[in-house]
Amino acid sequence: QVQLLESGGGLVQAGGSLRLSCAASGDNFSRYAMGWFRQIPGKERECVAAISWNGGGTYYDDSVKGRFTISRDNAKSTLYLQMNSLDREDTAVYYCAARRSGSSIPTISEYDYWGQGTQVTVSS
Repeated sequence: QVQLLESGGGLVQAGGSLRLSCAASGDNFSRYAMGWFRQIPGKERECVAAISWNGGGTYYDDSVKGRFTISRDNAKSTLYLQMNSLDREDTAVYYCAARRSGSSIPTISEYDYWGQGTQVTVSS
């Protein structure tokens, strides 16, 4: 199994940028497709971006297309989410997740392992 640890969250002004990282350990990172999810209190967790095992396939939710970029470095066992042009609606806890299959899909139930989350707060 794989353990996941997110970092890079924080407080940023609207229009600013943040880069989230997710460090994986415990298994061969390149075996897993990965995803970034976010959750606001009282709402369901949603997928914002996903990436296939080799980075060749990606998925983005419409709300983040053109602003967020998901990437991975298999040599460093790390997943990234570059977030630009942030607005208040991006405020949430962001989670990274891993699924044993290699394709990039946004379905929460398909993911096997989760990090503990990192808070992103966007102020106006």
